[in-house]
Amino acid sequence: MTLITSWIGNTPEFAVPFALAALGLIITEKSGVLALGAEGLMLVGAVAGIGAYLTFGQTAVALVMAMLAAGVVSLLFALMVLVMRINQVISGLVLVFFCQGLTTLTGTLMGWTNQPVPGLPAIALWPLSELPYVGRFFVQNLVVYLVPVIFLIAVWALNRTTPGLRLRAVGENPQAADAAGIPVLGYRLAAIVIGSALIGLAGAFISVLSTKLWISNMTAGRGWIAVALVIFARWSPWKALAGALLFGCIEALIPQLAASGIKLSQYFVFMAPYAITLGVMIWVAAAKRENRSQPGALGTPFIREERT
Repeated sequence: MTLITSWIGNTPEFAVPFALAALGLIITEKSGVLALGAEGLMLVGAVAGIGAYLTFGQTAVALVMAMLAAGVVSLLFALMVLVMRINQVISGLVLVFFCQGLTTLTGTLMGWTNQPVPGLPAIALWPLSELPYVGRFFVQNLVVYLVPVIFLIAVWALNRTTPGLRLRAVGENPQAADAAGIPVLGYRLAAIVIGSALIGLAGAFISVLSTKLWISNMTAGRGWIAVALVIFARWSPWKALAGALLFGCIEALIPQLAASGIKLSQYFVFMAPYAITLGVMIWVAAAKRENRSQPGALGTPFIREERT
């Protein structure tokens, strides 16, 4: 029972980075831009969050600075795909490699590696926190409780506001949107920056609130899992949140099994999240469902001179 209680209580902490990164990717890809740079942007957010906390000593400032840093770095990606019209797959991969080197160099030169930070205290939601077995699920830090609120705002903005509807129109048919007077590149730029800021927040959650220190490449492939999660969720924010909880359950279970005395190979531990991700992708492909949720112009550059 102790193992189950601890597993349930730790699941949200493991799920939040997946949820925030997946939401950021969905916002970006709803504009028609294929985003594969989540792993790199999470690293930027992670190192910027730790650096900001060690400099200013405030968690809120650290999280905001992480979002700003990821948003600024995403401008490089925007330059490549919107202005220079470089292949979006290649641009995303280049961004990941660039961010891996940049964050490792920055963290080492600034002396931020292995510098612990206190994070945020857990807040108990009484009386839910008193429930047997599942009570620890409702004892989390403030950011965990804010994640459903962030999703609610994002869904409302995408589906119920004029800018959100225009953003989706840009992702479905940029030529028609341009003919209607919508600035396609402007909306795509905004989607890239906002989505990247959320991905940076996911990285900062790992370093500032979960691990509570910075080490090189600490995201350990979570950004790539978030990319797969978006496809699994079919670009639906609420399905992405549910999928993040699923992956969070899986990640939270592995250390609990090890702590209970079950011997697990370290290679199996490293492989498990990716093996499960591969299984999910195979299941999605085997389902052969019509993918109506994928933006119609996803991955297609907009060239106004070729408007038809």
